[in-house]
Amino acid sequence: MTDRKACKNTLYPSPGNERAVYAAWEAFLVGIPPRQDGVLRPVVQTSWQRSREAHVDPRSICGACPPVSDDALRRLREKQHELVEASAPAMAYARDFLSETGTIMVLTDSHSTILDFEGDTRTKRCAEDIRLIPGVNWTERCCGTNAIGTALAVGQPVQIHSAEHFAEHLKRWTCSAAVVRHPFDGEILGVLDVSGLSASYSRQNLALVIATAARIENRLMLIETERRYRLLDQAMVQWVGAGQSGAVLFDYRGAPIKINDNARLAIMDAGGDPRWLETRHIPALAVSTGSADLPGWIRPEWLHPMAAGNERLGTLLVIPASRRVARMVSLPRDPAPLTEGIMDALVFQHDSMQQVVNRTRQLAGVQTPVLLQGETGTGKEAFARGLHGTRKGAYMALNCGSLSRDLLASELFGHVEGAFTGARKGGMPGKIEAAHGGTLFLDEIGELPLDMQPLLLRVLEQGEVCRLGENTPRRVEFRLVAATHRDLREEVAAGRFRRDLYYRIAVTSLHVPPLRERGDDVLLLAQHYLVHFRREAGRPAESLAYDVAASLLAYDWPGNVRELRNAMEAAVLVSEGLPIALSMLPPELQQAVASEAAPPPVDLAKAAAVRLDEAQAIAIRQAIAAAGGNLTRAARQLGIAKSTLYAKMRAYGLSRTA
Repeated sequence: MTDRKACKNTLYPSPGNERAVYAAWEAFLVGIPPRQDGVLRPVVQTSWQRSREAHVDPRSICGACPPVSDDALRRLREKQHELVEASAPAMAYARDFLSETGTIMVLTDSHSTILDFEGDTRTKRCAEDIRLIPGVNWTERCCGTNAIGTALAVGQPVQIHSAEHFAEHLKRWTCSAAVVRHPFDGEILGVLDVSGLSASYSRQNLALVIATAARIENRLMLIETERRYRLLDQAMVQWVGAGQSGAVLFDYRGAPIKINDNARLAIMDAGGDPRWLETRHIPALAVSTGSADLPGWIRPEWLHPMAAGNERLGTLLVIPASRRVARMVSLPRDPAPLTEGIMDALVFQHDSMQQVVNRTRQLAGVQTPVLLQGETGTGKEAFARGLHGTRKGAYMALNCGSLSRDLLASELFGHVEGAFTGARKGGMPGKIEAAHGGTLFLDEIGELPLDMQPLLLRVLEQGEVCRLGENTPRRVEFRLVAATHRDLREEVAAGRFRRDLYYRIAVTSLHVPPLRERGDDVLLLAQHYLVHFRREAGRPAESLAYDVAASLLAYDWPGNVRELRNAMEAAVLVSEGLPIALSMLPPELQQAVASEAAPPPVDLAKAAAVRLDEAQAIAIRQAIAAAGGNLTRAARQLGIAKSTLYAKMRAYGLSRTA
């Protein structure tokens, strides 16, 4: 019983403890640490410490900081017009329904400056005495412990009652506050607070501000979704026209919302760091700040403002492809036909791949859902296309992890005209409808939002789909192929994936092995891509040095086939017609094995089998040497089983000291 009471005290104040809390406050002011008797909540104690460190005068009677001028407040409200607009229904509610409760509702921006307040008229007059009025900043650094400033400091809902305030003149007040966050990235946009004199204390006030803040965030979601749809429509022509260039679309806050395949490579070529795109939002690209603080590698002419009428929606950054980038992105990607023939185009000889290919051919003609599992870059979509087989319907693919929740729902289920602000005229069919009679491939299905999973399950169970904003179901029949690099059983156990949906999509599953477990396939694929890219560059076949082959075999390939392809493509581009040397490979490949004098190169076209064996022998010798004779460590470095290592050592006549 005591533990439960202590747990509650960490969230809610105890109105009967004002005298004890006041005594703890007086002791705190003279340097006596608070007693650990549960009277003073941790959130209050840490807030008092922050207030003291900010040199807040606890005995001051002048209240909060002075208000800003009327013009400054008007500009501030204009800057925060969307937050004010989304909060308007809540403030109207406060004006009508809090008038008899002795409380007022307060809205602030992300710096705790009050934008608006409504509620009981008599309480508003009392609030003026402590400067709880528009234009005044209520951070902890200015006012000490208070619900507005403390909620902003901890990023969580807070209720501060009576003596828990740090400043003495606030100790006859009670207040409850919750932060309002941006619906897409969680950035704090402001604080919503309900305040009144101490006699108006109610635990329900905290629930009220939490629920009201959630409603404000929902309204902001509608506003943001509508703006993003309009931004995407405005940018589409220039986006498609970007071609081989790198393109990044930023919303009005400077948040990157769409990135094409060439963007990161183009950024690197321009002298930038691709990790720049991982920032939540880039202030220099926000509509409100302009581009004065842009990174030095960005040229102003690369920025294209996106606007609808007089409203600026965002910015499109188009980085022209240099000759090197253009060459890399213009090489054909071997698009596979949507037929079972794609299985014939795969390059492999390892038994594990043969088993997956055989199973894929068996499943191509049935309607059973298939779950493809494997690491990123193993080529799961090639098997999804193989499972599509010769179906007459379309093959539709959608990555569940590449879109925001609302865009994903629209892309998957479609929508009708007027379903939401910005919905396309005439509506739009989703990928499920488009896959009728064919195959729907959902990549990264482990990223599907939890609240969207029952909707997909319903479609699979009933064979019907409703577009967003529509109540009339449409019959659909399609073959579902899902893919993920996650362990969905672990996701189910963790509560992040529905158990019933997992069993529905995983009627049968295929595991695509990682490249490091495919043995000689590494060299077969390297030869395949070498020939391909040399031919595309208009150059004859070349020889592959022994140390290069040994590095390819020794490397772990965390990016799998995709990483190998990129490495060979880049090596051909930088080789300028010369044979591929170890120095032309990425640094991580050069470091995979120690440098060793290499025998003369062998012509791949004439002696591939000899080169494979000899290259493996070199890789094994170097791995054993690097592991100091520890065969377990050497096998791990080579990415093979210890039994396989023993077999190859016997075949090549190697020993621990070889």
